[in-house]
Amino acid sequence: MAKLYYAEFQKQLKDLPSDKQLKIATIFSYAPNEEEPDGTIDENTDDTSGLDASSRDFLESAISDYNNMFGTSFDTSSDKFQNYYKDISQRVKDREIDILIVVNMFLTGFDATTLNTLWIDKNLRLHGLLQAFSRTNRILNSIKTFGNIVCFRNLEEATNKSIALFGDKEASGIVLLKTYEEYYDGYEDEGKTVKGYKTLVGELQEKFPLGERILGEQNQKDFIKLYGGILRVRNILTTFDEFAGNEILTARDVQDYHSLYIDLYNEFRKGETQEKENINDDLVFEMELIKQIEINIDYIITLIKLYHEGNTKDKNILVDINKAIDSSVELRNKKDLIDQFIQSLDVSSVVDDDWINFVEEKKVEELDKIIRDENLNPKETYDFITNSFRDGSIATTGMAITKVLPPVSIFSPGSQYVQKRENVLKKLMRFFERFFDISGKKL
Repeated sequence: MAKLYYAEFQKQLKDLPSDKQLKIATIFSYAPNEEEPDGTIDENTDDTSGLDASSRDFLESAISDYNNMFGTSFDTSSDKFQNYYKDISQRVKDREIDILIVVNMFLTGFDATTLNTLWIDKNLRLHGLLQAFSRTNRILNSIKTFGNIVCFRNLEEATNKSIALFGDKEASGIVLLKTYEEYYDGYEDEGKTVKGYKTLVGELQEKFPLGERILGEQNQKDFIKLYGGILRVRNILTTFDEFAGNEILTARDVQDYHSLYIDLYNEFRKGETQEKENINDDLVFEMELIKQIEINIDYIITLIKLYHEGNTKDKNILVDINKAIDSSVELRNKKDLIDQFIQSLDVSSVVDDDWINFVEEKKVEELDKIIRDENLNPKETYDFITNSFRDGSIATTGMAITKVLPPVSIFSPGSQYVQKRENVLKKLMRFFERFFDISGKKL
């Protein structure tokens, strides 16, 4: 069955454009005739000696596909197959593989919190079923609060028996998600009414209509709690096909409410020494869920191109651009850059090319200003930022930042050096966050 699935994926991928391609891999090492009586699965990660010739040839071909995809050189020989297993394991954790087809593998002793969906075409039961299900059930953050299990066989009774094995026959309602209708319309839980998405959105539109300011701290807190609840249930509902077309809130409504939510997040966070979602004991911001629907710079550039192609006459596009930026946590600190770029456009502008050049000029201009204002070592600062862009983060420890700082007199108080270091790091961090995820040439 694994061979059939893999072959079918390869067949269908041939007809898809490059932007629709998936990275598919498969791994199996032997083919037992049946499962153990208690439902446990005996995994074998490195022995391919039990494979028949046909299965081994197929696996060699699949590994060859994998080698072509990732530039590796594995095969089914003992040592190389062990390394193939380790390589697949790491790439799954790093989200470099979209779908992995397995037979009795990666079900025990393997933990990748980013895994979100398990498709099952096997009669699992008891320990074996729970081991398999648990592969997707690692909580990652407020976005991934559960795993999805898609069964091609009826495993409902087997699932309930497996859950009851843990000592609670009533646990299935806790372990398994509720129905779409319950999340959308609400449900009763131990005599208490749990409001559904439809009711929550109705309250939002009635109490906090768009276009009206939310006055008073208590009203602001009420909005934060209500919209946070909507974000959480919406996160679950998006996994149901039935939700498409029943969102109630339009895309623009969501942008506007996101913008208001982010405004309040920034307002309540003022004076905090650290960025954190839990501002105080009774106020939690669901910023991960806000970022889940993040607008990226490519979308903004597409809108700018439309604006430019219309000879900068369609002011509604400018409204769309501003709304999109305001609803994005990541793009807000780039708003002035984008505004300046739009104002620089003329008839001869080529938006894509001009944006790259504009960003490059601004990066140099703003980094040079930091160097001047803080009297930093220019070469070391440029090297530091170049390495930060390469690594994807600012190095706050080590000798690299020390080389950036100006020489400090041995007679200077230690606190003066620490303060200087912290101020420089804050400025370089803001610079990094401002330019890291937008197009531009390397410094």
